[in-house]
Amino acid sequence: MHGKANILVLANRTALSVGLEEALRARLDRGPARFTLLVPLGRSADAERTARNMASSLCGAGLEVYGQAADSDPLNAVLDVWNPAEFDEIIISTLPASTSRWMRSGLPRRVEQHTGAIVRHVEAREAPVSPNHRWEHTMA
Repeated sequence: MHGKANILVLANRTALSVGLEEALRARLDRGPARFTLLVPLGRSADAERTARNMASSLCGAGLEVYGQAADSDPLNAVLDVWNPAEFDEIIISTLPASTSRWMRSGLPRRVEQHTGAIVRHVEAREAPVSPNHRWEHTMA
């Protein structure tokens, strides 16, 4: 593949987790990539601000990340933006399977079925929010 791969990343409570950051770095080991962090918080101005702040935190860790708020339903969020001409694959970051609603609903499999995309699943712990960050929208 020439140039950078475009990777769609779906995450919410794990968006700033060490586990997701490690997975994005591991993806870079396979070749250059830029990431679009899709955060299913709804489409309000506060949600957009939160998504941009999350992406900015990942950029501060040396990753090329653009943040975008999306539909609060994670499957609809992906389907609203998925375009195979724009994205090369999808990474879905969830809480551990024992506590993840997304995993109980079979979200990674459902996204793969609806998009036909390569879907990679990352299991991560919820990121602790530092006292220096005040998100405008609660990460549900």
